[in-house]
Amino acid sequence: MGRTHQGMVRKLNEDAFIESPDTALWAVADGMGGHKNGDFASAMIVQRLGRIAGAGTAYALRREVARQLALANEELLTRAQDSSRGPMGATVAVLTACGGYYSCTWAGDSRIYLLRKGRLRRITSDHSVVQSLIDAGELSPEEARHHSKAHVVTRAVGAKAELLLDTANGELMPGDRFLLCSDGLTSVSDDATILDLIADKDPETAIDGLINHTLSQGAPDNVTAILTDVLNEGD
Repeated sequence: MGRTHQGMVRKLNEDAFIESPDTALWAVADGMGGHKNGDFASAMIVQRLGRIAGAGTAYALRREVARQLALANEELLTRAQDSSRGPMGATVAVLTACGGYYSCTWAGDSRIYLLRKGRLRRITSDHSVVQSLIDAGELSPEEARHHSKAHVVTRAVGAKAELLLDTANGELMPGDRFLLCSDGLTSVSDDATILDLIADKDPETAIDGLINHTLSQGAPDNVTAILTDVLNEGD
């Protein structure tokens, strides 16, 4: 289950998402680059991912995700060069599942979390200026949310000729719950708050809670969240 909202400040929603249970693929894309560029970039990425059909193996599915993102990267760079719209790009976080395993692929600061047996773990690591400062011990996660460069990412689809993606993989377990979200959620919510909002709640209640909490905090950015649950091994 997914939901997106433009927030309380932005006039345009530059987020996009896709849920494709038949393909076992879920993704969030968060546009960047200015008026009418970000929404175009995120929509293109989601459209590309929507072309993926089922794959025989987890590896093949992950490889096709990377291929489609690379094609989106090339097209966005070409369109930016051939028009006066300027740079256009988007962060992306993709979750796939196949054969009892999950795979996460991402670029930028859209995130994927795993809730397992009451414990929340962030699978992705932000490609951002503030994450680099956190990793270097120069900022705390709380300080990072209020930093002047909190929204500056170091990777995105459409940003550079060479698209660098990170991946993480693991085994699925019955009862697992995955959350994919744009930074409009995480910029105003810490992990403890997210855990409280999604644990032991049905998906619709949890999604509503995430969006409503973000709006109650002023929602300075667009916000998108997807929840998907593992009911049985391999689902």
